Amino acid sequence: MERFAEQLNDLIVETFHSINKMEEQTIKRFTKINLSISEIHLVEAAAKGGEKGRTISDLAADLDITLPSVTVATNKLIKKGYAEKVKSEQDGRVVYVRLTPKGHKVNSGHKYFHRNLTRSVAAALTEEEQKAMLKGITLLNEYISERNEVLQNKLEEKGIK
Repeated sequence: MERFAEQLNDLIVETFHSINKMEEQTIKRFTKINLSISEIHLVEAAAKGGEKGRTISDLAADLDITLPSVTVATNKLIKKGYAEKVKSEQDGRVVYVRLTPKGHKVNSGHKYFHRNLTRSVAAALTEEEQKAMLKGITLLNEYISERNEVLQNKLEEKGIK
């Protein structure tokens, strides 16, 4: 069992890094955008708000990063022309981050990348292998989500957010 755990760990870490590297290389090769992977994921998170946009708090919660970090990153996206800030019509104190047409284009390209990646992997597997892969990744995701929740609760008990 220990050997399996080591192999699984290595595979998870390697896969995570490989996907990030592939994403970064694909973006550099096929686009002329000047965004990091982190910024692209911020674009993706902002896109979930549609035309209304999302608040800095929504983005921070979605990406699990601090409000100041999201604010700095959002301001960079705005400077580069991928997003804009818009005040709420109902409450002027609330500010939404929404994508510009340039930001929507980046998000579409990012979605396309992931769609092609998953389709390519699926095409290389039999139906039985696809089911086994989905089951394994689902179990892994459930385990990680549960552990994250337990760890977060322990941190909050200690007054750490």
